Amino acid sequence: MASSTTQTAEAPESVHAVGRIFGALFNPRPTFESIARRPNWFLPVVLLSLIALGVVGLFSHRGGWPGFFQRQNENSSQFQQASPERQQQTLAAQLKYAPPVAYAEAILGPAIVVVFLAAIFLGIFNLALGTKLNFSTSMGIVSHALMTGLISGVLGILVIALKDPSTVDLQNLIASNAGAFLSNDSPKWMVALLGALDVFSFWTMILMAIGYSAAAPKKLSFGKAFISIFVTWLLYVVAKVGITAAFS
Repeated sequence: MASSTTQTAEAPESVHAVGRIFGALFNPRPTFESIARRPNWFLPVVLLSLIALGVVGLFSHRGGWPGFFQRQNENSSQFQQASPERQQQTLAAQLKYAPPVAYAEAILGPAIVVVFLAAIFLGIFNLALGTKLNFSTSMGIVSHALMTGLISGVLGILVIALKDPSTVDLQNLIASNAGAFLSNDSPKWMVALLGALDVFSFWTMILMAIGYSAAAPKKLSFGKAFISIFVTWLLYVVAKVGITAAFS
C-alpha cells in the first residue's frame, strides 16, 4: 500500500518534456510540481519560436504586409499629412524592413520574454515573499505557463490561412481581447487598455500562479501568487496606456 502511494506521489517526476507541454495547460498542478523538482525550459522556448515563425512565415507568404501597413497608415496622422512621395518612401521602407524584423522577433522574442519575466517574478517572490526559488525553476514555470501561446498561435495560423490576407490584423489575429471589437478610429490609449484584457493573458497568469505556488507551497499560496502576478501585469498595463496616451 505504501509502495502504491509512493508511486502515485512520484508520478509527475517521470513526466517527459513533451508531456509537460500539455500537462501545463490541462493538468497544471502536478505538472508544475514536477517542473519544480526538475526544471526545464528549452523545449517550450523553442516551440514558442517555431509557432511565431509559422505565423510570420505564412503571413508573409500570403502577402499580408501591404494590407497590414495600409490599415496602420490610414490611422496615422503623421503619415496622412506627409506628401505622396514621402508616403511612398515610408511604405516602401515598411515593406522592406518589417518582415526581417518580424522573423528576428519570432526567433529571439520568446527567449527574451521568458528570461525577463522569470527574473521579475523571481525577485518578487524571493525578496518580498521569502521563497527560495532558483532562476532555472522560475524559467521553467514561466516558459510552460506561456504554452498558452501555442494555442493562440495555432488559431492565428488558421486565421491567416483561411481569411483574405488583406483583412488580417497581425497584431490581433484571433480577437481574444476586448480591443478587437473597437472601431479603427478609436483612441489608441483605449485600444491599448482593452487590448490588454485578453483571455490568453489571464490564462497565462493563472498558470504562472499555479506554477509558483506549486514550487514553494509553504511560502506561497495560489492567491498570493496570483495577486502578485496580477498587480505586476496591472502596472505594466497602466504604464503602456499612459505612454500610448502621451504620444498618440
